[in-house]
Amino acid sequence: MGECASENYYICPYTDFGFRKLFGTEKNKDLPLSFINSLLQGRENFKSLRYLDMEQPGTRTVLNVCCENDCGEPVLVELQLGEYMAFDIQSLYHASFPIREQMRAGKWKAVYVIVILNFTLDMEDEGDFFHEVQLMDRRTNEVFYENLTFIYLEMPKFNKREDELDGMSDKWMFALRNLADLTKRPAALQDKVFDKLFRVADTAKLTVEEYRSYEDSLKTYRDWRSVIDTAEHNGWEQGYAEGFEEGREEGRKQGREEGFEEGREEGREQGREEGRRLAKIARQMKANGASVESIVQATGIPAELIERI
Repeated sequence: MGECASENYYICPYTDFGFRKLFGTEKNKDLPLSFINSLLQGRENFKSLRYLDMEQPGTRTVLNVCCENDCGEPVLVELQLGEYMAFDIQSLYHASFPIREQMRAGKWKAVYVIVILNFTLDMEDEGDFFHEVQLMDRRTNEVFYENLTFIYLEMPKFNKREDELDGMSDKWMFALRNLADLTKRPAALQDKVFDKLFRVADTAKLTVEEYRSYEDSLKTYRDWRSVIDTAEHNGWEQGYAEGFEEGREEGRKQGREEGFEEGREEGREQGREEGRRLAKIARQMKANGASVESIVQATGIPAELIERI
């Protein structure tokens, strides 16, 4: 992951501004079109994309863009910055929106969800950064439902050098992984679509208003990154994950043995613990001079409560 500093030559794609500039702008939609086609590796060849005005509630760690291809098949492209919220549940949740719309229309088409992960997963194959997931019969290993496809990209695991790139998917991964650190366009990225990418991402070509928006977006990202780094250093994230899993299993056991009321009370206590943890992060961000808007995005705590922390 790049440092995403304001003095970089190219915008940081992990910021809200950068992600939407590259993947969520009407005049730049040939960029996500090329990116999506490269990941499908020739099995599908989308000719065009149309952005959908579909309500997509996110979380503080998710940015997403919803569009559809020339066949009317919904495609969601997500950027998940951190794993405080379960990435798998989030992607399933967002996939439910286009599925729900299809139910209303009575038309059944394929749904694609592409999730760019700015963190690594705890999986057995530590070297594989590309994961394609579909519903599958575990006994026969046959795909149960082909019209729902999830592609997860672990960006920190992509460490190929420029001379090791093989095909468009590698080129796109390299570009997104290193864009914020580059000072010039790499020789390996000479395809026409990268003419557009580097022109759009050039910070020197942003308008004054765009640059201000980018600076604000960078500050939010850096504040959030600082919180995550501090949390990892102090073991909060690991402790919370382990405590949550243990508490959830204990809650199941107690719920079975002692009834619904006690299970519900334990759920309340887990919520209180999570609230205390987020409040601690918010106080730290305030002490570091972070804006209220940045703290809201990083913690999900309402602005009126942050004022009282």
